[in-house]
Amino acid sequence: MLALLAPSLRIHPHPLLRALPSPATAARRHCCRQRRAPYHTPTSPFSPASSFAAANRADAAQSRRSIHTSVLPPPAPVPEPLSLHSSSSSSSTSPKTVLIVNKLRTRPVLDAIDAFLRHIRARYPEVRVFHENRQDIPQDVELWQPGEDAEKIDLVITLGGDGTILHASSLFKVGAVPPVLSFSMGTLGFLLPFHVDDFANALESVFQGTATVLYRMRLSCSFYDKEGKKIGDDGQDWQVMNEVALHRGSSPHLNTIDAFVDGQHLTESVSDGLIVSTPTGSTAYSLSAGGPIVHPSLSALVLTPICPRSLSFRPLVFPASSAITLRIGGRSRAAAGVSMDGQVSRVLSAGESVTVRASPHPIPCINRSSIAEPSEDAVHGADGAGKEDDWVRDINNLLQYNATFRSKALLRHSRG
Repeated sequence: MLALLAPSLRIHPHPLLRALPSPATAARRHCCRQRRAPYHTPTSPFSPASSFAAANRADAAQSRRSIHTSVLPPPAPVPEPLSLHSSSSSSSTSPKTVLIVNKLRTRPVLDAIDAFLRHIRARYPEVRVFHENRQDIPQDVELWQPGEDAEKIDLVITLGGDGTILHASSLFKVGAVPPVLSFSMGTLGFLLPFHVDDFANALESVFQGTATVLYRMRLSCSFYDKEGKKIGDDGQDWQVMNEVALHRGSSPHLNTIDAFVDGQHLTESVSDGLIVSTPTGSTAYSLSAGGPIVHPSLSALVLTPICPRSLSFRPLVFPASSAITLRIGGRSRAAAGVSMDGQVSRVLSAGESVTVRASPHPIPCINRSSIAEPSEDAVHGADGAGKEDDWVRDINNLLQYNATFRSKALLRHSRG
């Protein structure tokens, strides 16, 4: 059955990521399709409160019958090669437009931007450099405004911390997201594989087509009033990279939130709030609330309670085909604030809701590792040498996963 469904999947990659892969990559994708079940995103809106359960059960059934809906391309178990050369000709299709997104312009950031611009002007003079329209824009760059009519961007470069790449993700609410090359200038840098001092080599790997990409799943969020009518500033769904959190904010009272999965009532949560996160976001707010750590190449939704008034409310992991609806209960003594990727967006009152689905437009993040060469410390098992994985290295080096007193020597060895 799965083999019959797989050919009907439609994906939405950025144009630069559509070149034909190498034979080895094609073979790996074929194997992945045999193992991975396809999934789709329900497209029906939130039903009125009076007929919520029945209408959403019908929507879920219709969604299961329809296999030609837009879907998120299943992330590969290993990073995909970023091919920047056309498969139909020998001419290069390297990036022609670059968008720089940076944190507040401190002196280190100013120096880094200046070094980037000098290098790009000298090494890639045909490239147009853009910067989002802010007061602190650097000189000699073009202004860029997000939206449907925005100038097409081929490559995004972020300079800052993890919050900078979250901001860059929020700029692309419509259509495919261009590849993102991130440089660490912040505190943790869990999502940032490159150090800013190594920008020349990183850019060279991108323009030469030797870089690798990990598709990080995003969430698509829509809000509804008590009657089930969609509400929002522009009618477009929000695109979220880490998590959506409903929380009590400054209220001293707990929130009462009804959670539904594909229209089926899951539970009534009496707690400080609920978090729906991506695998990427599983190491952020959800982790602090006791949620599981999920590898970013998986496709899943993680539901994590925040300080629940129950000893048996455990975090749950759902397939990415699920639609999770969180509705403020009529008995809730407090409204719920909604935060998306750490930014407060709105307040929901009793009867209002948010529906969270997998977005059809993931964010392609360029990795430091190459899928062609295993690391020197890779373990040779039944399938040969292991492949270098940025995530495995970072949960040990940055998050110090399962670190004990005896682990410190091992950590020093891996950092060296």
